[in-house]
Amino acid sequence: MASASCRPRPDMRRRALLGGMLAAPRLARAEARAVRVVNAYAAGGTADIVCRLLFRSLAERTGRAYVVENRPGAAGTIAAAMVARAPPDGETLLYDATAFAVNPALFGPKLPYSAREDFLPVYLSLVTPNTIIATDRFPPRGVRALIEAAKAAPGRIDAGTTGIGSAQHITLALFNAMAGVEINHVVYRDAPTLRNDVAAGRVDLQVSNVPGTVTLLAGGKVRALAHTGLAPVAVLPGVEAVAETLPGFETFEWNGVFLPAGTPEGIRQSLNQALNAIAAEPAVAARVAAMGGIAWPNAPAEFAQFLDRQYALHARVVRSANIRID
Repeated sequence: MASASCRPRPDMRRRALLGGMLAAPRLARAEARAVRVVNAYAAGGTADIVCRLLFRSLAERTGRAYVVENRPGAAGTIAAAMVARAPPDGETLLYDATAFAVNPALFGPKLPYSAREDFLPVYLSLVTPNTIIATDRFPPRGVRALIEAAKAAPGRIDAGTTGIGSAQHITLALFNAMAGVEINHVVYRDAPTLRNDVAAGRVDLQVSNVPGTVTLLAGGKVRALAHTGLAPVAVLPGVEAVAETLPGFETFEWNGVFLPAGTPEGIRQSLNQALNAIAAEPAVAARVAAMGGIAWPNAPAEFAQFLDRQYALHARVVRSANIRID
């Protein structure tokens, strides 16, 4: 799904850029109030883990408090609507993920804010492929075998996700379209229930992301059938890419930081430089890599271009798969 420009730069360029950003000026500390970081997702998930990792390190680096406030619900729109109404003074941030770029197509005019006009993209903090996880009781052992099984029993294989219009739902819809199959989408209210049902064999498949999959595999009872990246995933050795069977297939989940529109450009640029420097710190970079996350230096303009591609891509998938929230 992502173009080559969405993926990390070569290591040599990455090291050079990171080295420069480590010297970026720190944000001003003087008598500053705590910054409110509104996270659109629940505690304990990938977005929450990465958000807290970054802003805890940023607080240590700058001496300013960053308070993460989880406000999940309605595919991230509750948190985004709150930040859209916040004063543009740099003291309220939004930490959001892939659904931010899906929601304009999913909700249309019902969306209580404009994703493009009410926010300033600051920093793309994480990209990670999605995955297809299978219960050990599910016979297919690869993508080709999965497609053959789905064609032999249309509408009889179930795949669970935790949300309509989520990155994982988009992955399933695109897989159905490109493979010419009909795998059922089963929506769960929460990740623990879905994980339990997959482990118990009550649902055949789960569409997840790499960090969530690493955690699940540690508990046994499930296996990673495939990932949706274009390159091998280090933390999932031996797991094939969907693209090996369906050329060009790529989906991923991302996380990013936003400010309310109207925030002074100097605040946005300073925050971007500080977050780039934090991501380059060895302890932070190692933690993200261990989760299966990919991060690289990026400026607000690059993140904005990335989002433009995401808006267009998800609009096409939502429209072609007729994905709706009733």
